[in-house]
Order: sequence, then structure tokens, then C-alpha cells
Amino acid sequence: MARSTGNPRSKEVARGLEGVIESDSSITLLDGASNKLYYRGYDVTELARHSTFEDVAELLWTGELPTLSQRNNLLHRLASMRKCPPGLRTFLPQIPRDMAPLDALRTAMSALSPHDAPSPGTDGAAQREMAERLTSLAPTLITDLVRLGKGMAPLDPDPSLSHSEDFLRRLTGSIRSQEENRVFESVLVLHADHEMNTSTFAARVAASTSADMVSGVTSAIATLKGPLHGGAGEQVMEMVESIGKPEDADRFIRAKLERRERIMGFGHRVYRGEDPRATVLRELSRERAERTGDSRIHDILTEVERSVRKHRGLFPNVDLYSGSIYHSLGISRELHGSIFAAARMPGWTAHIMEEYADLRLICPQARYVGRPPRQLPEDRTGVVAGSR
Repeated sequence: MARSTGNPRSKEVARGLEGVIESDSSITLLDGASNKLYYRGYDVTELARHSTFEDVAELLWTGELPTLSQRNNLLHRLASMRKCPPGLRTFLPQIPRDMAPLDALRTAMSALSPHDAPSPGTDGAAQREMAERLTSLAPTLITDLVRLGKGMAPLDPDPSLSHSEDFLRRLTGSIRSQEENRVFESVLVLHADHEMNTSTFAARVAASTSADMVSGVTSAIATLKGPLHGGAGEQVMEMVESIGKPEDADRFIRAKLERRERIMGFGHRVYRGEDPRATVLRELSRERAERTGDSRIHDILTEVERSVRKHRGLFPNVDLYSGSIYHSLGISRELHGSIFAAARMPGWTAHIMEEYADLRLICPQARYVGRPPRQLPEDRTGVVAGSR
């Protein structure tokens, strides 16, 4: 895996590292010019329509889609790892009930035992097993914390259900229909990876220090707290509630633009047009609106999209319609960031394992623009540390 080299002090500063290539990767291709996203060469929109979450996890970890037998084996392994470890089961009730779900997830994840968390020196089989454990355990931590926060007992995992089916069951408290399960699984697939985005980069930075995989994943979760990455979907839903009715969307958007306020759910640093994930999510949102008979949120978002395109020429990204789908499934908006983390776990762990395979400390430099070297004032040269 090649690394970009050179003297950064002789180059222009790339704010936010925009356009900087840190390393080669064989996991995900983000083709901004064509508005395409590929996992290991497969179009993500096709994977979202035709593949299971287990298929995509295996693809991200190994580079190939599993056979039917391999998929079933992975499904059973993930199901067998869902139970909360005894130490964590004791620790989770101690997390304050009023803590935000994403903060609680980050805290719980960091409490996992570091003794068996693989690092670069661990063999590939152990790294893969931990990737499976983290992927399987994330929904358990999320749903247990939600129920404990409401004063309810956690729901035991159901090993007869797939990863996404059991996640949705424990999120909502009941087994859902085949159509609802398929929609939720498609959303998870669309969020499974996205090349060198902010959270993935954080995971790889941690891994480049020879930190264990749990530390890398915890670092990634921490980045989701900000509204510019994992928190945008929740803010989209807050905007929807502020608008209230589809016919008020244009007036609301124009007012925000006049105040030069950011509109969440639009624009992307890499895609030149529409985020391909948004294309699928818009259609899923429309289908859910038709099936449930409640189209208010979808209709508001459609009008918001029309207004933003008209006044700013911006295209929607993955965050615009995902909240509409979660709402139709009975999932509260404060869980959006946590679901993002659970869906991204195969991608994060795949990138961590790729980082381990060609370890080099990620250590960028800054271009200094402060005061030039100077001498201490004469009245300070005699001062001894600790004196008054």
C-alpha cells in the first residue's frame, strides 16, 4: 500500500486535507466525477437492492462476495456473538441515562476489554474475528443502552434472525415485516463504507499508531458527534419539524439562505452531482410513504430538495432522506448517529485491517504562520521556574 510522500512545507496548505491522498486502498472507490460508489468493484446501489448486510460485510473484509454457504456461516457467527459480555452487562447500567445515545455508545465501546483486542502484531484470523465481534456487538450496545435509559430491561438477541432483522427488532421492540426489514437492511448497506471519510480516517490514524482495533473504532465513533459528519441526519429531521408543511418549505429554505445558514443534507466534497446513496434513499423514502400512507415528511423533503436545487444548485447527500425512512420504521431521530456507527462497523474494521497490513504512522505537519523566533524580554531572563 503506497503512501503519499514529500515535503508539506513546500506545498500549498490543503484545508481539511481536501484532495490529499494519504494511501492506496482496495476497499471502496468513490468516483466523484461520475457520482458512483463501489465496494470492492461492486456498485453500491446494486448491493443495496440485491445483497444482504452479511454479503457486504464479507465483501468489505475479504474482497469477494460470499457463497451461499459462506453467507450462512457468517450469519450464524454474527448471531452467536450478539450477547453482551458479562463485564459490559454490569457496566452499561452505570452510564447516565440522560447521556446522548452516541456518547453512550462511544463510552460502552471503549469499555470493551483491551486484552483480546487485536493490533497489528495479531494474526489475520484474530483481526477478522474481532471485526465480526464488533459488528455483531454494536447493535446490542445501542439497543441495550436505549432500553436501560428508559428503565426497561434489554431484549435478548434472537439468533434465528439475520443481523439487520434482529437489530431492527431490538430498536423498535417487535419483529417487523419482510418489507420493513429489507428497507432497513438496504440503509445499513448504503452506510457500510465510504472510502476515506472523516470517521474512517480517524480509525486509520488510531490504527497507524499500533493501537488495537477497539481503540480505532472508538476513535471513529467520536467523530460522528459533530453535525458535519454523523449528526447531519438528525438535523435534517429537526429542519423538517421546523418547516411543518410541504408548502412552507421554499419560504423556510429561502430564509435560511438569506441568513447564510448551512442546510443539512446537501452537497458533498467529492461528488459533483447527486450522492448515489441519496438516489436509493429517496426511492425507499417514497415507497415507505406510500406503504404507510403518511407522506408528510417525504413530501417536505421533496420540496426542500426542489428549493435548494433552484436557489443554490446543490444535490442531496446520504443524510437527506435517511431520517424519513427511520421515522417510518418507528426509530427516533436521536439514534441516527448510532445506527450510522453500527452500519459502518464492517467498513471501519476493514480499513483498520488494511492499515495494519502496511503500517506507517500517520503524522501530518502544519505550516507555521505564527510569530518568528524571538528572545525573552530582559526583565524575564532571571525568573526561576516556580518563583513568585
